[in-house]
Amino acid sequence: MLDTIKNLFGFGPKVDYAELVKQGAIILDVRSKGEYAGGHIKGSINISVDTLANNLSKLKDKNQPIITCCASGMRSASAKSILSSKGYTQVYNGGSWGGLQYKL
Repeated sequence: MLDTIKNLFGFGPKVDYAELVKQGAIILDVRSKGEYAGGHIKGSINISVDTLANNLSKLKDKNQPIITCCASGMRSASAKSILSSKGYTQVYNGGSWGGLQYKL
């Protein structure tokens, strides 16, 4: 159970985020539009976590890697859970967008 919790919040096995991006991963920023406007990772897509379920058409390929991020990692963990439950096969919680930016 502890491993499940660690994986949910992005503390599971180490992920090479830069390599995922090289392979075509989408960076999905799930903060509000206002937060996103205040700063974000270049090339990321902004869909707030509270509207994600209604905007899945913007994420067409369920097998394309998706890296979720937000302000602290909590909303990105929720987004990862939503996407996984909808059949997306390669979803990674990148945690905070600021922290993820340094891993790319």
